[in-house]
Amino acid sequence: MAAIYQAVYRRASSLFCRFHSTYVRKMRYLNELKEDDSLCRRAQTSGTFYLFHNLSPFLQKVGKKYLVPQLSAAEMKRILEKFNETEQRIEKSVLIGCSDEHVPHFALDLGALEKSVIESELKGSFTDLRKALFVVDGKDSPLLASAQSLLRWHDSHQYCSKTGQPTQKNVAGSKRVCRASGITYYPQMSPVVITLVSDGSRCLLARQPSFPQGMYTALSGFCDVGENVEEAVRREVAEEVGLEVESLWYSASQHWPFPSSCLMIACHALVRAQQAEISTNSLELEEARWFGLEETVEGLKREPRSSKQDDGSFLPWFPPKQAIAHQLICEWVKQQTS
Repeated sequence: MAAIYQAVYRRASSLFCRFHSTYVRKMRYLNELKEDDSLCRRAQTSGTFYLFHNLSPFLQKVGKKYLVPQLSAAEMKRILEKFNETEQRIEKSVLIGCSDEHVPHFALDLGALEKSVIESELKGSFTDLRKALFVVDGKDSPLLASAQSLLRWHDSHQYCSKTGQPTQKNVAGSKRVCRASGITYYPQMSPVVITLVSDGSRCLLARQPSFPQGMYTALSGFCDVGENVEEAVRREVAEEVGLEVESLWYSASQHWPFPSSCLMIACHALVRAQQAEISTNSLELEEARWFGLEETVEGLKREPRSSKQDDGSFLPWFPPKQAIAHQLICEWVKQQTS
């Protein structure tokens, strides 16, 4: 009886969704895959797969471009058979999206297999995600970032924090359940504020010791428990550079997988020009300073490899366009020149 009900429900849902946009239909299909294990298991036989090896995505270089190949279910089966692996390994994959035509996309980590052999077989290489995000097409970056975050979460949440018993992943990978306690665990993101501070005619950019030489970016920090975004921005600016924010406004947001799954909440903040003397917190920052419009425009044009000077010093350069800090800096430049 339950099977008949599900079939009728899906047919009714299908008829209902015909009157909705492509986006609505896609979102509802993805939700069905997350909630229905048997439906998602069938989708794995017709979907495409993004490969990872110990959380590093697989890329192929074609000419000067780096592509993110999507392997068919048949190709995945062939690869697994070559390594004497059963098709059950596909059950370890996680759902990361689908096309407008409802072709589901999964991510699968093959860290247990020999990396060099896979690379040779598929004519590509597993690349550190930080590097991959800045060389692949813009439409692939969010998928790789969310895929790695989800794979990392499953790897670190295999046991229940209350009972210590193993947790079980649903087929889509949208949750894990402890059968002993009944607790359901869902992937989480940590909110981070990233703020471009201005005194009206200059913007403030900073760097940490771990940054590549010459790179400056906007201030950022995790939100504390109980804080709203405005409070977090004001606190971070006060802590890191000793300035008091007079006003602030929201710009945009971006998922960012470093150091783990983060939601970057991008804001602009204004401080008084008369009270703009920087007092850097050396525990968090190596340097922070004001940049004028001309120097900021030049920094946006500059690439990391062209920043080194003959005397060994580095000219300032900023995060690439895939990072939301780049968007904040561009918005500030546009505001100054409009």
